[in-house]
Amino acid sequence: MSPRWRFKGLGVVLSAWACASLAAAAVPEADPASALRARYAALSEQLEHSPFPQHLHVESMEGPGASQGEVYAVVDYPIATVSDAFSSPANWCDALILHLNVKYCRPVPRDGRTVLATAIGRNIDQPLSSAHRVEFTFRLAASRPDYVDVELKARKGPLGTSNYRISLEAVGLENERAFVHLRYSYSYGSVSRLATKAYLATSGSDKVGFTVIGDSNDPKPKFIGGVRGAIERNTMRYYLAIDAYLGALATPVPARFEQSLERWFSATELYPRQLREIDRDTYFAMKRREYLRQQTAQ
Repeated sequence: MSPRWRFKGLGVVLSAWACASLAAAAVPEADPASALRARYAALSEQLEHSPFPQHLHVESMEGPGASQGEVYAVVDYPIATVSDAFSSPANWCDALILHLNVKYCRPVPRDGRTVLATAIGRNIDQPLSSAHRVEFTFRLAASRPDYVDVELKARKGPLGTSNYRISLEAVGLENERAFVHLRYSYSYGSVSRLATKAYLATSGSDKVGFTVIGDSNDPKPKFIGGVRGAIERNTMRYYLAIDAYLGALATPVPARFEQSLERWFSATELYPRQLREIDRDTYFAMKRREYLRQQTAQ
């Protein structure tokens, strides 16, 4: 199956930050590294026969008032590289800003904790005053030589959404590789539910995610749409931001951001059906301005 697979206004904001903690009430594993290795083993066939350019698997779920997207992937970086990169709040901001709808991100101290002060908006240039401010608490939940777990959580989001969570865990594999699990979730109330419904009935009606519904051998497969499709698109955008940041680490610092932009945009272009929103020149010009603003604005 060929991997040839794009949000406006209200729909952009909701879908870009669209997912809640369905698994928050789950009983934690005694050894999360072992649990993640077991998940790797359980997904071995899907990863081996993945339709993506790398060993990657996408999942999503929609529940009453909450939704969640997940990406599992094997990356060609040792666990120490993944752990060092994403144990730093500042590095998270340099990765998150690659996403079309993240207009600003900066780590700040807040009541003895580190918070990522972000601004979420449309996939166009816009002043921070018109974007939605969201504060994520940063927590390094686990850091071991073979395993890392980082959580970003926000109680409130735009337009009646809440309980945002972006979590990244990774475990070391042989041959200097790592198995990465990214989870993205949020909850929504009546206002945001109505806004999402309106978006999906209009400008978002033809957008799809990555999960194939029906016959996976069909030369023209049908992909999941609706809320799950929106979640999958944005979870993938965040995963590709993480992967692009990791891939740019070998580039000298002065050119690293440009390299991460190139890697993120090129990766999203592999899936035009799902992820294409703007052209390359527009994306680069917008992100260069936003990155500069991120270094100076409060």
